[in-house]
Amino acid sequence: MKTQTLNVGLVGYGMAAKTFHAPLIQAAPWLELAAVVSSSPDRVQADWPEVEVVGKLNELLERRHIDLVVIATPNEFHFPMAKAALAAGKHVVIDKPMTVSLSEARQLRVQADRSELLLSVFHNRRWDSDFLTLRKLLDDGRLGRVVSLTSRFDRYRPAVKPRWRESHTPGGGIWYDLGPHLLDQARELFGMPRAILLELASARDGAEVDDDFLAILEYERMRVTLQASTLVAEPSPRFAVHGTEGSFTIFGLDPQEDWLKEGQTPSDDWGIDPEPGHLIVNEGSAEAPTLTRYEQPSVPGNYMAFYTGIAETLIHGDPAPVTGEAAVDIMVLLEAGLDSYRQGRWVRLKEGNGALRRLHGARH
Repeated sequence: MKTQTLNVGLVGYGMAAKTFHAPLIQAAPWLELAAVVSSSPDRVQADWPEVEVVGKLNELLERRHIDLVVIATPNEFHFPMAKAALAAGKHVVIDKPMTVSLSEARQLRVQADRSELLLSVFHNRRWDSDFLTLRKLLDDGRLGRVVSLTSRFDRYRPAVKPRWRESHTPGGGIWYDLGPHLLDQARELFGMPRAILLELASARDGAEVDDDFLAILEYERMRVTLQASTLVAEPSPRFAVHGTEGSFTIFGLDPQEDWLKEGQTPSDDWGIDPEPGHLIVNEGSAEAPTLTRYEQPSVPGNYMAFYTGIAETLIHGDPAPVTGEAAVDIMVLLEAGLDSYRQGRWVRLKEGNGALRRLHGARH
């Protein structure tokens, strides 16, 4: 079997790059963090003293030994930087969301396909412990036919901080921050919805952009509710799923992000969530239900799977862990949601090509 080491250039060294990308790249087989583009070389070399630091993207792209470029910059720079990296013949991974507009995302996908280069997006929440646990339950049919799912990603952060995600910048706000995570998980479970309805709010004192959202996705005989807020102090279920044969709830966020922030590195017991979910199933009949409660052990989370999958794609030709098509679909949903919010009505997704058309009538 052919094996080799792929040299990775990381663009940016903010929270996403420092917490997620750099340690996961270094821990992945066949990948080597070779260079970082940053205006703060001391910060990078304090963590990675052997890694080269350059000041500009062009300097990185001139290095012929760089095989893969990972872009972990503010959202507004994703498109121009990815476009330049693809033009330089580099494979590209972009931190979510792919871009700030659907048209930009589609341009990048066409460019990558024409150049026969990998283009993927870091939708790491596919490998959250709670999501993997839920997915296994659904694959096993434990809940029967799902009729509703509520997915919440809440935090209590009452102070507005002076950072780009909370400012009037392209791709700022909670919809473009946490929306891609929840939308991607819903798409992975159920495919693309038929329609979307979105409400946005700026709930905190001094908030410049949206810091709270409620999105409803319409599927055949099922609805998915996605919510995120910065003002939720009382824990609510991360997932609450109800089906014809029972219900499943699980609290708390996957622990991998906190572990990475603490400087831990993936190991053999990585990703094990100590908090079990709660499963209630009907062990009687529809006419005479008998409900039984179980603790549902968690499937271990595995953020390492993303970069391991990227390496296997580039070396062995395996399918990408997140395809360009999937990443573009999330941009379709992000823009459809904004269209819904601005118009105050449901927006229906036309089957087949991701185009959008309004549902007739008022908001409902």
